[in-house]
Amino acid sequence: MTDEKIAVKTEAGKTLDVVVVSKSADGIWVVLGEGLHSVKCKLSPTANGLAYAGSVMGREIIYERSVRQVRDDILRHQREQDRYRVR
Repeated sequence: MTDEKIAVKTEAGKTLDVVVVSKSADGIWVVLGEGLHSVKCKLSPTANGLAYAGSVMGREIIYERSVRQVRDDILRHQREQDRYRVR
């Protein structure tokens, strides 16, 4: 099984690929880095719901997808899981 990765932007404008630990419309838990020096962070929806934002070691990261888009992604993933479930 492969880890889901998303692209987040830093406050400096750089793009990072991070691993998703948990995803819901209320928040997305991600891990930055690998191994011993990895850092876990929660991305919460912004006030207007157009993005998710979080802070890692004093630096802000932003996932530029709306709450609606993330909710649709989750539903799509659940439908795919149900289709391949053994009954």
